[in-house]
Amino acid sequence: MRSSYRSILAISVTAVLAVPELAAAQRQHPAALGDLMTAFVQSRHIKLGLAGSAQNWLYAAYELDQLRETLADIAEILPKHRDLSIPDMVESTVKAPLGALSTAIQAKDGNQFNAAYGQLTAACNTCHRSYDRAEIVIQSPTVMEFSDQDFRPSTK
Repeated sequence: MRSSYRSILAISVTAVLAVPELAAAQRQHPAALGDLMTAFVQSRHIKLGLAGSAQNWLYAAYELDQLRETLADIAEILPKHRDLSIPDMVESTVKAPLGALSTAIQAKDGNQFNAAYGQLTAACNTCHRSYDRAEIVIQSPTVMEFSDQDFRPSTK
C-alpha cells in the first residue's frame, strides 16, 4: 500500500472514530465504510469512466490501478463492516468487472470498456442492495464532475 494513501485513509478513519460523539454515533450507525467509499472510491469510479469515455487508455489504466489499490486499502483498514467482510465483498462483487476493465483498456476497445464499466457499476449497486443500501445507486457519469481536469489523451 502506498504510504500517502495509507496515511490519508488512516487519518480519515481516525478522525471519524476519535471524536467521542462521532465514535458513539459510529457504534449505533456504522458509517465509516460509506464515508470511505464516498471519499475515495466514488471519485475513482467517476474518473475511470471519464477516462474510458475519452479513450484515454493510459489514464484509464492509471485510474483502474488506483481504484484497485483504494479498495485493497479500505479492506485492510476496515476489514469488517457489520457482518460484511470487506475483502470478501471486493472479491465477490468487483474482481471480475475490474479484470474485464483491464482487458478492455489493454485492447483499447471503447465498446468493451463500456460493457465492463457497466458491469462494475452494476456490481456496486448489487452490493448496495444486498447490504440494505438500495438507496445508493451508482451510475456512469452524466456530466463532467472534474471540470479542472482534461481527460483526453495527451498529444505530447
